[in-house]
Amino acid sequence: MNIIESLLFTKEHEWVKIEGNTATIGITDFAQSELGDIVFVEIESVGNSLSEGDIFGTVEAVKTVSDLFMPVSGKVTEMNTALNNNPELVNTDAYGEGWMIKIEIENEDSIANLLDAEAYRKLIGG
Repeated sequence: MNIIESLLFTKEHEWVKIEGNTATIGITDFAQSELGDIVFVEIESVGNSLSEGDIFGTVEAVKTVSDLFMPVSGKVTEMNTALNNNPELVNTDAYGEGWMIKIEIENEDSIANLLDAEAYRKLIGG
């Protein structure tokens, strides 16, 4: 299972890359492998300010639909429009081309609730 050491993670299997006041968010390699073939990603939260734990979208796999949860509070500033035509990018490159949203962090305190790579590895039993 691929876990990038420089990223932060949630118990709901989202990953977070923080650069200044911007966070890029996607689902982990573990999550995409558990879901199977991703066929659709729906994100309608661009422009909205959401709190940590709020749903920012959904991901649909062949067998299931799963909610996507905000790992930190912030305003959704961008979504990865490449996923509209190529949702399988989440399967093939979860930490790169398969990113889902970018946010402007509004509450830096919520970063403290994220897991580092070691803690996430323990969570998934790796």
